[in-house]
Amino acid sequence: MDRWEKRILILAMVFLFAVSSWAVAFGQEIKIGVAGPMAFVQGQHHWFGAELAMDEINGKGGILVGNKRQPIKLVKVDTNEILNVPDAASAIERAITRDKVDFLMGGFRTEAVFAMQDVAMDYKKIFLGCGAAHPELCSRVAKDYSKYKYWFRVTPINSIFLGKVDFILLGMVAKVMGQELGITNPKVAIIAEKAVWADPIVAAAKENLPKMGMEIVGEWRPSATATDVTAELSAINASGAHIIFTTISGPLGIPYAKKWGELKIPAASVGINVEAQKKGFWEATGGMGNYETTMNTYGRVEMTPLTIPFYDKFTAKAGEFPTYNAGTYEAIHILAAAIERAGTLDSDKLVTELEKTDILGTAGRTVFTKEHDITWGPGYVTATGTQWQDGKLMCVWPVDWQGVTYKGAVKYKIPPWVVEKWKKK
Repeated sequence: MDRWEKRILILAMVFLFAVSSWAVAFGQEIKIGVAGPMAFVQGQHHWFGAELAMDEINGKGGILVGNKRQPIKLVKVDTNEILNVPDAASAIERAITRDKVDFLMGGFRTEAVFAMQDVAMDYKKIFLGCGAAHPELCSRVAKDYSKYKYWFRVTPINSIFLGKVDFILLGMVAKVMGQELGITNPKVAIIAEKAVWADPIVAAAKENLPKMGMEIVGEWRPSATATDVTAELSAINASGAHIIFTTISGPLGIPYAKKWGELKIPAASVGINVEAQKKGFWEATGGMGNYETTMNTYGRVEMTPLTIPFYDKFTAKAGEFPTYNAGTYEAIHILAAAIERAGTLDSDKLVTELEKTDILGTAGRTVFTKEHDITWGPGYVTATGTQWQDGKLMCVWPVDWQGVTYKGAVKYKIPPWVVEKWKKK
């Protein structure tokens, strides 16, 4: 062996020793699969939220597992679930078997997440849901705990609670219309994307709106990826509706709001429109989405001391306001805290620690139910109501709701063209 070969060998040994020493001191990487439709805002916000949390935790050396710090490594898992539901389960299978992820989080379209959940449970992988709202995802935990105990929903609140907040927002709009326009029994059009998660909300609306003194004038269920809803909105206009009650989580939200504004449909739009949660909504609709009102997880208001700092960091990083899918940020911090309490990555031991979660996060106080669902209500996670008002996304709810008012919230505004159409003569 000549002199240069010896030097190369020595350098190689030094490098291997350094790597080995680092591994002993800091532990191996903890791989977290971030699963979502990465070509769409929902998956992108899954990723950005997770990156923010990773940067914060790795900046402190990683997660303390026993006596070792182990850094987080994120694995991007493109589920393509908006365009092709079956792709999602295959993506999770690859993440587990090929990429060797330790944990999973994300998911968006309920139909896909059911299958994703089953794959993860078969491998006993903890999966923190950050996108799908259907109650059955968590009621499965109660029905078959031994299989589904590895699933926890971090965001959003489930469809039942989404519906409750929906009805609160609808009631708020109806109250303002009654006060300002004298409309005491408003006519309501229901427009909901054709998706499983929306079904419980539509069913609840049909049951509850008449009890709220509202007349349902029709129900429209376009595809979540529809690009033209002129026919639906024209029919709603002809129905004489005063309010449009929306349940939209997919890309449909942009063409819907844009056309609603362009046609100046004389009905206030309120409910769920995930696309209206993002900063790019204003530009995407050319300002035609002005006065669109949507339930939201976040608002740039003081929900907790952590909300505005997170909101601003996310906006600076992504160039977007955080949608609820950015709850991966919360999920990673929840997971990290559970790992540090347990001192292990063992799934069964971590389930026990996750069940004890009680933290003040960016969207409220996070406590899991016995079904591993997020707790909703005053003092916990409430959600918010936000409205676009002349280029700014403003929080309009909660304001004096069961003692809850978030500092920075403003009054809801009826769209001017709706006022013009229905104002008292």
